[in-house]
Amino acid sequence: MLYPQQNKFRNVTDISGLWDFKLDPEDEGEAGEWFLGLPQARKIAVPGSWNEQFQDTRDYTGAAWYCTEHVIPDSWDGERIMLRTNSATYGAKVWVNGVVAGEHLGGHVPFEFDITSIARPGEVNRVAIRVENHLEPTRVPPGNAYTGLFKRMSGAYPNTSYDFFPYSGLHRPVLLHTTPVNHIEDVTVVTEIEGSEGIVRVSVKQSGAVGSGSVSLDGENFPAAEDLEFEDGVAQAVLKVPSARLWSPADPYLYNLTVTLGSGVVEFDSHSIEIGIRTIEVRGDQFLLNGEPVFFKGFGRHEDFAIHGRGQNLPLLIKDYSLLKWVGANSYRTSHYPYSEEEMQMADREGVLIIDETPAVGLFFDDGQENIAVRLRETMKQQAELIARDKNHPSVIMWSVANEPISVDILKQYGVEGPAEGKQAAIDFFDELFALVRSLDPTRPVTVVGRAGTPLEWLALSDVVCINRYYGWYSHGGQMDEGRKALEAEVDEIYRVLKKPIIITEFGADTIAGMHSDPPEMFSEEYQVEFLRAYLDVADARDFIIGMHVWNFADFKTGQAVRRPGGMNLKGVFTRDRRPKMAATYLRERWGGRGDDQVS
Repeated sequence: MLYPQQNKFRNVTDISGLWDFKLDPEDEGEAGEWFLGLPQARKIAVPGSWNEQFQDTRDYTGAAWYCTEHVIPDSWDGERIMLRTNSATYGAKVWVNGVVAGEHLGGHVPFEFDITSIARPGEVNRVAIRVENHLEPTRVPPGNAYTGLFKRMSGAYPNTSYDFFPYSGLHRPVLLHTTPVNHIEDVTVVTEIEGSEGIVRVSVKQSGAVGSGSVSLDGENFPAAEDLEFEDGVAQAVLKVPSARLWSPADPYLYNLTVTLGSGVVEFDSHSIEIGIRTIEVRGDQFLLNGEPVFFKGFGRHEDFAIHGRGQNLPLLIKDYSLLKWVGANSYRTSHYPYSEEEMQMADREGVLIIDETPAVGLFFDDGQENIAVRLRETMKQQAELIARDKNHPSVIMWSVANEPISVDILKQYGVEGPAEGKQAAIDFFDELFALVRSLDPTRPVTVVGRAGTPLEWLALSDVVCINRYYGWYSHGGQMDEGRKALEAEVDEIYRVLKKPIIITEFGADTIAGMHSDPPEMFSEEYQVEFLRAYLDVADARDFIIGMHVWNFADFKTGQAVRRPGGMNLKGVFTRDRRPKMAATYLRERWGGRGDDQVS
């Protein structure tokens, strides 16, 4: 799905803003034809979660309706008109002028519908979107799961199987855009390096009857072009770049690639993307970028802020990338769902390495084959959508297929006896999921992020072993020396068995900003520093540990629970409003952070 853009062949207009809004707890809106107009509506900001915009919506995850009107220009008549929703959590059904345009399940990725036949250029057009975020065990991520571990540990409200708030609504912009009838449908770019020469392999899929076109690459002292000849709607080209300027965190240089349909005399469509020439490879104990080893310094993060929830906030995006530079980070994981396309574009331009993750957090395998099969289908669909969206970003260097899935062995640790068939069902689940990802994108490593007790058979499927560990917090609380020893013993054993590089993708301690203690005690800023220091020292002593992602970049909202004061996870090294704790300054000193004035 190409990112919409304005050029001489294409148009884009953002119809976000203040929309009419109405809750539908009885699910009566469709029968009542609310898609023709909302009775007793109030205004809501789009994009934005609905949960913190009103007093009565904080914990609401049922159905709600959005409605707006927009005049489509006369000049769009004769074009292919598309309605694109960049993220609706979780299920959406869309009407245009009272006619169903389409439906989509799964948040965080864009979906669009061809509305050419129902749009009215030159007139006012009504767009209505019904969104619901029902928390269901068969969804990805699951909610209201009353089996196994979640039955034993239930108590959080709302009842999710994940430790972040289930924000609901239209979280990213809603766009109207056009393409020509004969148009570029998809572009796939793969880069290689041969000596000092960059190789750019381009595959183009087009819809329509155009038989030829071209692809051009513009960059520093290098304009080049190749012709495209389509067969069954697909064409390939190879561009060679002498003395290529390679993309990396130190030099995130981007070339501009433009695909055009038609000849120089009669052109029908064009689309441009920014690409980076780089290679990635896992070899032995190393992760290689352009043939050079990389150590991942960074964080797990969340799209989360007061009032707008998970709604897109571009000033916050700029602030966060400035803080990533300030602290000296070079990477993060999109825990635990795809972030916005604008985030990926920023990562490309700023040279930040991304572990790109689907919403498959909190998966479990103890409620029967039928439910497991439903979750597998949804996980595979969301994984395919993510790869289709992010495959051309040089910043995306690894796919994460799931975070902390719950095995039968983990259930036993909590005194829950899971079904024996659940163990094989999980192995089959991940075998199929890993195979899908590698078939869709053989160029990037794949991982699954494991919690304590995750079977080594699951981790063995990964190209890079990613684990989340909290010795010194959830176990060995207040005993950092003992926690460090437990961590050392486990990572040494994992490496002995799997002989693969390891990234610790989560480690951290809840910290109340302004709370101090000497000697350090849990929840104090001093304890958070000592916790991070111990883990980073363990990594420094082991060449096979190739990355450390602190949990978390900033404090974030969760469901209400005894262990979550104020409904907040407080493991951030920055507060929710981005004030640094002592840990942020400590990481800056250790990682060699720099300010914007030091960035060329």
